[in-house]
Amino acid sequence: MSELETTQNIAPVEEPALPVKMVFTLAAGTGLSVASIYYSQPMLGIIGPSLGANLTQTGLIPTLTQIGYALGILFLIPLGDRFDRRTIILLKSVLLTLSLLLCGFAPGIHGVLLTSLLIGATATLAQDIVPASAALSPAAQRGKTVGTVMTGLLVGILLSRVVSGVVAEYFGWRAMYQLAAVSVALVGLALWRVLPRFTPGTELSYPQLLLSMRHLWLHYKTLRRAALSQGLLSVAFSAFWSTLAIMLNETYHLGSGVAGAFGLAGAAGALAAPLAGKLADKQGPALVTQIGSALVMVSFAAMFLLPLLSPHAQIALIVLSAIGFDLGVQATLVSHQSLVYGLDPAARGRLNALLFTVVFIGMAVGSALGSKALELGGWQGVIALATLAGAGSLIVRIMSRKI
Repeated sequence: MSELETTQNIAPVEEPALPVKMVFTLAAGTGLSVASIYYSQPMLGIIGPSLGANLTQTGLIPTLTQIGYALGILFLIPLGDRFDRRTIILLKSVLLTLSLLLCGFAPGIHGVLLTSLLIGATATLAQDIVPASAALSPAAQRGKTVGTVMTGLLVGILLSRVVSGVVAEYFGWRAMYQLAAVSVALVGLALWRVLPRFTPGTELSYPQLLLSMRHLWLHYKTLRRAALSQGLLSVAFSAFWSTLAIMLNETYHLGSGVAGAFGLAGAAGALAAPLAGKLADKQGPALVTQIGSALVMVSFAAMFLLPLLSPHAQIALIVLSAIGFDLGVQATLVSHQSLVYGLDPAARGRLNALLFTVVFIGMAVGSALGSKALELGGWQGVIALATLAGAGSLIVRIMSRKI
């Protein structure tokens, strides 16, 4: 048999799929790390009084957490292109564990505020795990693997408020932070054991990596518009969730457990991701961003009807509105990612970092403005802020019809 015939008879070797254990560990690591930035929200009604903090100081807890996350995405995530991502994941796991422990034992509000900033920065561990899963997976299985890991992230966001609300009500808010520290330590150790070493993807220095992100931001108008639109939605999203527990406690005398249970409305967001992706493939992501932004605006505006309803009907409307705006926020985020990732496949990590930096700046601004709106205008003030932010996002998308 000739050499040519021998070569033609050799079947191509398929790369083996990632072990189920590894995929599960990656998903768990993503979910538990991102959950760290949401634990505080249902517990604010308990944390503030226990530390003798006023509404403004209490509202700074989620604000600083989101600021820390935004700074971590912007300044820490690019390191994954330059150094062994396995080492970065281990270091961030250790630092996030320590930050959560320090927060759980902090004696006063200032200690909680400082550690909240650190929790946000180190919780960007989630944004290191997702690209790690993409790098490890064979090309034929990459979409499925990344989708599974992203499901872990969405479940982490969904369950974080539910778990923290229940734990805080029965065991205190400090116990939640201590439990979170243990969970991150365990999953960090598991990730260290299952992950191989990663070869750095670039030899650019750290300053050069940051400079390249500046070039991407200035070069792509689509990126800037997507970031602005999603950032405005984040203002609305965060204003609602960062003040909900306080409002429920003051208006309806409901505890943190009930506030946390509202997080189940986030199931709509988990469902929105694949549905939005399919619709974006058929109709284009730009249209989906307009639909999602409009849904957010309408869902918040519906809560202006609350004074006309009975208390039970008011709770029902808040739940329905939460489902609606969460669906809109998640659908728009998936579509914005589709727009941004198509700009430069070789720079998707940095493009993602830029998009999410603005998203979490919006989260931080929403927490700060939401607390002030609640203090000055009550719950109607929060609803007005969120509705205006949703309208702003819709205007940006309507003005971006061509992209």
